[in-house]
Amino acid sequence: MARRYDPERRDRIIDAAIRVVGGRGIAGLSHRSVAAEADVPLGSTTYHFASLDELLIAALRRTNENFAAVLRESPALADPEADLAAELARLLGEFFAGGRGRAELEYELYLAAVRRPALRPVAAEWTDGVTALLRPRTDPATARALVALMDGICIQVLLTGGAYDEAYAREMLGRVAG
Repeated sequence: MARRYDPERRDRIIDAAIRVVGGRGIAGLSHRSVAAEADVPLGSTTYHFASLDELLIAALRRTNENFAAVLRESPALADPEADLAAELARLLGEFFAGGRGRAELEYELYLAAVRRPALRPVAAEWTDGVTALLRPRTDPATARALVALMDGICIQVLLTGGAYDEAYAREMLGRVAG
């Protein structure tokens, strides 16, 4: 039997893993559940990802890239005259406007690094990457503090079930940004 050429299979498996985590949580993630979701043979998931940690790393990288891309595409972040705090608060609002489920999924993957050491470097990549995007507008320590505050605001919204308060975020980000 000829081997089927499927260059997008790896990406489909990553997308399927994200959907599985979104629907069942990390506890519901297995090679078998991802293979079923991606409609690929079980061997394909283990061929591309030898361990669940490798699969989670790929899923976390994919979700991390979503918010980083939004930041990179923001003309206001590159504009030294624009209000940095207001733009970051607006971008967080866009993040939550994409649906609470998406935000919960991204933070579930991000916070999985607490218990899965293999994910820690990827979580750190996200923090470092977003910090680097903010450095042209502020000093490195303030950039890191802004990232930490944005994370804290997001986690509070997700844990309390409350609504995202853009005015509050803008005020607090402004205090940190100076």
